[in-house]
Amino acid sequence: MEWVDLRSDTVTRPTAAMRAAMLAAEVGDDVYGEDPTVNALQQRLADELGFDAGLFVPSGTQSNLLALMSHCERGDEYLVGADAHTYKFEGGGAAVLGSIQPQPIVQAADGSLPLERIEAAIKPVDPHFARTRVLALEDTWHGRTLPLDYLQAAHDVARAHGLGLHLDGARLFNAAVAGGVPAREIARHFDTVSVCLSKGLGAPVGSVLLGSHALVDKARRWRKVTGGGWRQAGMLAAAGQYALDHHVARLADDHRRAAYLAGRLREIAGIDLLGQYTNMVFVDVPAGRLRELDAHLREACIRISIGYLPTLRLVTHLDVDDDGVERVVAAFSAFFARR
Repeated sequence: MEWVDLRSDTVTRPTAAMRAAMLAAEVGDDVYGEDPTVNALQQRLADELGFDAGLFVPSGTQSNLLALMSHCERGDEYLVGADAHTYKFEGGGAAVLGSIQPQPIVQAADGSLPLERIEAAIKPVDPHFARTRVLALEDTWHGRTLPLDYLQAAHDVARAHGLGLHLDGARLFNAAVAGGVPAREIARHFDTVSVCLSKGLGAPVGSVLLGSHALVDKARRWRKVTGGGWRQAGMLAAAGQYALDHHVARLADDHRRAAYLAGRLREIAGIDLLGQYTNMVFVDVPAGRLRELDAHLREACIRISIGYLPTLRLVTHLDVDDDGVERVVAAFSAFFARR
């Protein structure tokens, strides 16, 4: 039986057609700027999202790090959500490698940073303080999308204080599809945007950092310094190109399946549905039964992330079809039918 893996949309595997595109890719040495497929991917996303240039990098974590190191100098500061990926889940890279101080801000329930908290966190120009340089937002955040009017307001606040803006847009295309807007409409509010190709878009690896020529030139140097220089990376870039051609519109299928899954789980006694946002479903189950539930699901060839908290995140993606969702519902139903 095939596994149904709901741990994350990072677990997607390249399709046969994507693998064929990778095999056929024209390649060169990207450290010398000579890989035509990498160059095409970078320029394509830059053009589509309204930027001068792009930089293909191995991971979203590195892409965010390079953006912060390009916006900031040693001793500078970035404003970021207290539960944002860039702050909480990327190993403290900006502080460790960039000597950049994070200033975490408690987020609202929708993932936004309240504007009054942003303004209150901006430091005065004084040698006692780190210099506040950039505001970093995330869209989507735990599946939640940021409203366009909020992005405009946050942009205006940042500009009024001379701050740059960076977007961790790992799931930017999920946000665009959910909102029914071009991704460019979200990206236009920012100086730099990081876009992940290996989550819902289904490429095996890689993110692209977008920005001005000056910022991307800085990021390119920091990519080399941090060990991220590619050689013949065109095969990986070809997977990204294929994903952009074939896997953006279908994100709506992931959102539909997540909504269906949420609706069915809501009907099961013992499960507390917390919410469904784009391709993510959040539920609470009794903490004392977590390990038992995990074992039961694994027997049914279903993987979920089990931690120490009773809240579970179930993520739909390219490799989860309608039959897979029904198997998940059946497995949860059978487990909670056991009193």
